[in-house]
Formats: sequence, C-alpha cells, structure tokens
Amino acid sequence: MTTGPFLYDDGPAPLHTGTPRRRPGLLFAIFGGTAAFAVLMVLGLFLLKGSAGDQARESAGVFVAALEKGDIETAHGLLCDDERARLAPDEVAGAYLAGTGGEPVDARTAEHDGATAQEVVVEWDDGSSSTLVVVREDGPRVCGSPAG
Repeated sequence: MTTGPFLYDDGPAPLHTGTPRRRPGLLFAIFGGTAAFAVLMVLGLFLLKGSAGDQARESAGVFVAALEKGDIETAHGLLCDDERARLAPDEVAGAYLAGTGGEPVDARTAEHDGATAQEVVVEWDDGSSSTLVVVREDGPRVCGSPAG
C-alpha cells in the first residue's frame, strides 16, 4: 500500500473488492456475433454485386455498347491484359463487333487458359450470335472468344 498523508483517515479503498466472475456467455456472444456478421456481409456482397454470370453479362453488355457507340477507350479498357497487349485500341471493333444491336443473353461457366471464366452469348439484330469469354482480372474483363 502507499504511505503518506491521506485526505481521509481510513486510506484508499481497494479498487476491486469482489471475486472475479467468469462470463463465457459474453465471449461466445461476441465471437458468435462477429462470425454471423461476416457471413451476412458475404451474403450481402453476393446480393449487391450479383453472381459471376450476372457480372459477366453486365460487363459484356457495356463492352458491346461501347463498341457500337464508338467509345474505343472504354471498350479497350474492358479487355483483359492479354487482349490489350494483342490489340491496339483501333483494332478492337474489328475483332469483336459482329453486327449491331448486340445484347448479352446467356452466361455459362467454362474453362479458359486453366482458369474459370464465363462464356457470354451475345445476340445481334440480324439473328446471329457470338460468344465472349469474360475472366476475373481486377473485375470482369473480356478476354477473347472460346475458339480463339
């Protein structure tokens, strides 16, 4: 204990007078709540961003719309690294634009260069269709067609 003149005669009172209580329920609630919050955040992310197929269709739709409107910079930016290295910006429309009025209608999971990708079917106004491969590379990126 400390010595010295005290304001009151009986000295300083001990801070903790009772026996410690164990609260395992509180710890379980804290850790369980944290785990439940993490699961809910993952589910929320899925609901907000959509499935991989939804994201691939959206990315392919933006890509095709940019090509049709002549926005080469946006279309070139939506290509994967390999395609950007292969094609100059002015070559993108010739390589990918197969008609007018392109609309992504279907996406399915496929294998592309040893990685999982989405193949997005784009239907054109003339009734033809083409397929774009969309990979996850810092977001969904168009990376060629299944044949090439």
